[in-house]
Amino acid sequence: MDDIDKKIVSLLEKNARISLNQLSQHVFLTPPAVAARIEKLEKHGILKGYHAIVDAEKLGYPILAFVELTMSPEEKTAFTKFITACPNVVACYHVAGAYSMLIKVCFSTPSKLDSFVGSLQKFGKTQTQIVFSTIVESRGMF
Repeated sequence: MDDIDKKIVSLLEKNARISLNQLSQHVFLTPPAVAARIEKLEKHGILKGYHAIVDAEKLGYPILAFVELTMSPEEKTAFTKFITACPNVVACYHVAGAYSMLIKVCFSTPSKLDSFVGSLQKFGKTQTQIVFSTIVESRGMF
């Protein structure tokens, strides 16, 4: 990636709906040249998709939490099948450290979060952190 590619990625991270004409004005290339660079970035897996940022609280999911799960490696297949079917799971990371999995979830009520955590405990020990506020939102690489 050169500096122009980095600038294109940065602009797309800020606004994935930016037009090719607007991008071309920022990087001083023609729209077809920008489109070719975007296609190359997608082909190489650098740009993996374009997403809307949704306010979960305004959709009725004010409880944001991270659940840490310790489990044995033998449980991973069953856990993966279980966790991918859970609609309230925003993300799940296999991590190093004291816990095996870090699970980001959104729920409408504390009791629903509690029920979810209870269902996880068949796989191992859990620890839950409820988010009070977000200091830094998810942000781009550039």
